[in-house]
Amino acid sequence: MSLDSVLVVFAVGAVAGFIGALFGVGGGILIVPVLASGFGVPMHTAIGTSLLCVVATSSAAASRNIRSGMANVKLASLLEPCTVVGAITGAFVAGFLRGETLMTIFGVTLMLMAIPMSRGQVELGLHAGTGGEPHGRFHLRGRYYDEAKSSEIEYEVERAPSLMGISVGAGVLSGLLGVGGGIVQVPVMTLLGRIPMKAAAATSNMMIGVTAVASALVYYGRGDLSPALAAAAVTGVFLGSKAGVTVAARIHGSSLRRGFAVFMVLMGIQLLLKANGLWFS
Repeated sequence: MSLDSVLVVFAVGAVAGFIGALFGVGGGILIVPVLASGFGVPMHTAIGTSLLCVVATSSAAASRNIRSGMANVKLASLLEPCTVVGAITGAFVAGFLRGETLMTIFGVTLMLMAIPMSRGQVELGLHAGTGGEPHGRFHLRGRYYDEAKSSEIEYEVERAPSLMGISVGAGVLSGLLGVGGGIVQVPVMTLLGRIPMKAAAATSNMMIGVTAVASALVYYGRGDLSPALAAAAVTGVFLGSKAGVTVAARIHGSSLRRGFAVFMVLMGIQLLLKANGLWFS
């Protein structure tokens, strides 16, 4: 890679890390399409690189999210084994698929997941001290201080068994497409589990690193990693993630989510066109 390309990949990584930490999606939804469409990187290599970036996003964001209480450690511990099993499965399946097929799957996934991402999510849960009985046998209650609202938010996780089942699918998607699984888990935790958006994103950020490591090892074993490309992207992602997790604690995310949903649709369309030979990068 030329120096100019390295600097551009670094910059893209920084933006991806910022977005990934902000929404808990790992940044792969930006890294993969940009590398594949903008730089002509083979799809499998782009996915392998993205998985390493997901690890960087998680590493940069997890410690702060745990200290602040936004990340629900009990919920993450329950869902993570399911996600890892799915991630390893998805990574192996990806080895049997053509790059164009992966592009098509990725493009469709982006556009479908833009729908729940675009919704201005109302903060769920209760202010601390208002009571409320635990739902189900898992008793996964969470509590954190929301700087943007200057209040403490308390919530109870609903439908935990369903979240476990969907986590397997999120893991498969992570290993297959290099997106960390957060693109599925964040909307699902928010809409199905009734978890506030900030807590869902923080919990996802905590989980995606372990998920990505599991599948990245499979890509590494197949030789689907470029050291120079990965180093530039991961460095940018790590720095961007530090900024993203700081900003996430201070803002309301509805307008950003809607703008990001538009971006997801545009990138999805671009990948579909490229997969069918209609896009020239």
